Amino acid sequence: MALLSRRHVIGLGVGALAAARWRPAGAAGGGGSEAHGMSAFGDLRYPADFRHFDYVNTAAPKGGMFSLIPSVRAYNQSYFTFNSFNAYVLKGEGAQGMDMTFAPLMVRASDEPDAMYGLAAKSVWISDDKTTYRFTMRPEARFHDGSKLTAHDAAFSLTALKQKGHPLIIVQLRDMLKAEAPDDATLIVTFAEKRARDVPLYVASLPIFSKAYYSSRPFEESTLDVPLGSGPYKVGKYEVNRFVEYERVKDWWAADLPASRGSYNFDIVRYEFYRDRDVAFEGFTGKNYLYREELTARIWATRYDFHAVKDGRVRLETLPDDTPSGAQGWFINMRRDKFKDPRVREALIYAFDFEWTNKTIMFDAYARTVSPFQNSDMMASGPPSPEELKLLEPFRGQVPDEVFGPPFVPPVSDGSGQDRALLRKAQQLLNEAGCVVKDGRRLLPNGEPFTIEFLFDEPSLKAHHAPYIKNLGTLGIEASPRLVDAVQYRARVEDFDFDMTMERFSASATPGDSMRPFFSSQAAATKGSYNLAGIASPAIDALIEKIIGAENRAELTVACRAFDRLFRAGRYWVPQWYSTKHRVAYWDQFGHPDKLPRYAQGVGAPEIWWYDAAGAAKIEQAK
Repeated sequence: MALLSRRHVIGLGVGALAAARWRPAGAAGGGGSEAHGMSAFGDLRYPADFRHFDYVNTAAPKGGMFSLIPSVRAYNQSYFTFNSFNAYVLKGEGAQGMDMTFAPLMVRASDEPDAMYGLAAKSVWISDDKTTYRFTMRPEARFHDGSKLTAHDAAFSLTALKQKGHPLIIVQLRDMLKAEAPDDATLIVTFAEKRARDVPLYVASLPIFSKAYYSSRPFEESTLDVPLGSGPYKVGKYEVNRFVEYERVKDWWAADLPASRGSYNFDIVRYEFYRDRDVAFEGFTGKNYLYREELTARIWATRYDFHAVKDGRVRLETLPDDTPSGAQGWFINMRRDKFKDPRVREALIYAFDFEWTNKTIMFDAYARTVSPFQNSDMMASGPPSPEELKLLEPFRGQVPDEVFGPPFVPPVSDGSGQDRALLRKAQQLLNEAGCVVKDGRRLLPNGEPFTIEFLFDEPSLKAHHAPYIKNLGTLGIEASPRLVDAVQYRARVEDFDFDMTMERFSASATPGDSMRPFFSSQAAATKGSYNLAGIASPAIDALIEKIIGAENRAELTVACRAFDRLFRAGRYWVPQWYSTKHRVAYWDQFGHPDKLPRYAQGVGAPEIWWYDAAGAAKIEQAK
């Protein structure tokens, strides 16, 4: 999920799942069910004999280059640099795009909330108690060197990731007990009895590495050695910290499978890296890269008037984003004593004038974020329903009373930049928390000055911090911006070495076990997790389990709304903004489906876009 003036988008989940209820003709008895795909609550859009996803263009031409700068990241990746081709461990800065070089067991359908269909695995048998998943591997699956990809490689990969992968992977695999391969064709994955609903789906989405390749190499090291892959692309040319190219594997073994047809159309996908997104914009105008999702409203409103836009060589599109927008804001590190009092955290919310910032800096391009499930029906509103109350009542007296009324919504300012009424409220809250002013300085209860350092890694964010820091100064708080490079930023955030930092978490349409790395008490104590605020609440932990254990979408929605009330009552962040649109600009040599799938990451680029040779020729002629 990326919109706004912030590219820090971290995926909150890959969806959740239970066994799909398909049973092919002639399936053997003895319990369990076999299927060509899986989904959260048993529904699959596509039958076993489907030919391709409905949203792709199966006649799309192959060829050309698609080049871009990163706008999303996962695990150890950075937006600004890379120094490793191992993108699934903690060490190093993983190269963007490495996921394209590996084939997982199954792949997502972008027109369904969470369904997956077979890739390296052609089917899966699921035991009635949902603890055993037996994947049947495709005999034609191959690594790029021509060697067979077998169940032994898949079992090795899952075991290695569970033991040595990035901490976020380890957390999400905790309910996977083991992965075994009795033969080349059969992968058996065993899960805990009360495993989270989405763990099997997460398992099916993970990359499959070559067991032979890693027999002589350490799995967990940062390295520029290119690992042996099996996906639609392989690493091509690269220059550390500057760019990396991926070359299409033209004889890819899975190219004609139903889940692949019409996808992976470009001969080369190239990621460019810039230290500053404003500088990167200049690179786009000079055609140093060809596609840009514009995340800064100021640039979209004021700078897309260069000659190539006016003469039609660069195309601008505003495309809908109907997915949950997730949580964007300044996260407050409660591991530090000065932020432990919720009144202090609420005062920080009152000091931020969103209305002024949106109008003055962001050209009224955004709406206020209030919930981690923004732009979805999982958001809480009004008083709790009877079903929500049933989940919340056990915690009455342990959580704020407001949980049992309408959910907290950030205040609306007068748009002046320094709303006196809101600042007086903030001052009142700070005083009540024992943070008084002496000689013009706000002091903590222990008598030390109240200081806040805002940690970020992109120069263009200075403008968004400045008015907020000014308002904090009027309250006597000594706030300051701290701009660091991408490597230092990631190291400090993973070590929770910050006061407040700006981040955005994307949300799945079907949240599940992936909630744990973001909001659980376990994650609060796990370095490298996404629980930036340090949330450690038994009530929130319990609601995460309710979300994970939901038997149907109605139960899931109720549990998410109850969770939302608890989260918002905790004042763990200063909510920022969101948009329901993607702003994209590209040199007009690409095509894309007329109707993009609702659940595609971004706008489905580059996966389901294609090269337009005629458009490229026109651009060359217009030089």
